[in-house]
Amino acid sequence: MKDAKILVFATKGEKSNEEARILKLLQNFSFQVVPFARANKFKSFISIIKQALQTKPRLIVMEGTGALGGMACLFLRWFYGIPYVFSSGDAIAPFINLNYPLLAPIVNVYEQMLCRFCAGFIGWTPYLVGRALTFGAPKGVTAAGWAYFSRTSEQLADSRVSIRKQLGIPDDSLVFGLLGSIVLTQRFQYCYGYELVKAFQKINSQNVSILVVGDGSGLDYLKQLAGEDLGKRIFLPGNVPYEQVLDYMAAMDVASLPQSVDAVGSFRYTTKISEYVAAKIPVVTSQIPMAYDIGGDWVWRLPGAKPWEDCYIDALAVLMETITDEAISIKKKAIPIQLSDFEQEQQVVRVTAFIDEILF
Repeated sequence: MKDAKILVFATKGEKSNEEARILKLLQNFSFQVVPFARANKFKSFISIIKQALQTKPRLIVMEGTGALGGMACLFLRWFYGIPYVFSSGDAIAPFINLNYPLLAPIVNVYEQMLCRFCAGFIGWTPYLVGRALTFGAPKGVTAAGWAYFSRTSEQLADSRVSIRKQLGIPDDSLVFGLLGSIVLTQRFQYCYGYELVKAFQKINSQNVSILVVGDGSGLDYLKQLAGEDLGKRIFLPGNVPYEQVLDYMAAMDVASLPQSVDAVGSFRYTTKISEYVAAKIPVVTSQIPMAYDIGGDWVWRLPGAKPWEDCYIDALAVLMETITDEAISIKKKAIPIQLSDFEQEQQVVRVTAFIDEILF
């Protein structure tokens, strides 16, 4: 382990998957973790500053872009000369503009300042690295994430049978599914899974089912949309233990990765892509860069700028109604055994070299 005093925190919160991610990437360094409490962000802001002034780290590393975490980094950089690196999976200002357009100008300034004064940026995609460099980040590296668990083909086959039986999904059903955070965007009345339910309601096929796994503010909304099909052909089991993610994915035949073709979705890979590959499920998504760059022949790319718009939903409905077992089998065979973009060891090596060169 390299002898370097690094202070690290994740604005998503203590013991979150994002904290686990950044700690894994920094595993070759000696670091001290500042627990970040999302329920009391201002207290966390004070804790970061206090701990930094007490320990005088050579570097601060922040996973995420939460405002109070970022302001702590900027404060310590401006007034005490402590450099910071931050990591992000989203374009901040466009995301805020989608949900809170009145705040977008302020957040745009914040995002550019965060990039301008950092010592380096760790992007979840190369597109985000390019964005950060454009905003003034002096250097960047890509670490796209990885699947935390693995399953053999036999285990996936067993999980497919057991999960379908547990949920009541017919064995011969073609399942279009999604696993993720079901957060409702009030402005557009959209959450992940909306496109699946709405497309399903446009078709006459009796052998298609929908499985949306996850929880959040949009789950009750999805249940209302599902109506009398809930529990019959539309299944919404809520959250599942993280170690069972691949088991639930194995129950699906086609995975949905709905992303908007704009400054929000086009910069993303989405963390689930590595897990869908591990579960050997072909993917249907929009025409975002990722779908061309790493999607290949195992991805269906649908037209439409937004996954809640009629163009996208109509195309998804056509796919649902015309898809065959043979077409799914062809896509499955095209799924790579491993995507180099999502190999954990390579990402740790890259980030280690990146941080090394910032420190020394």
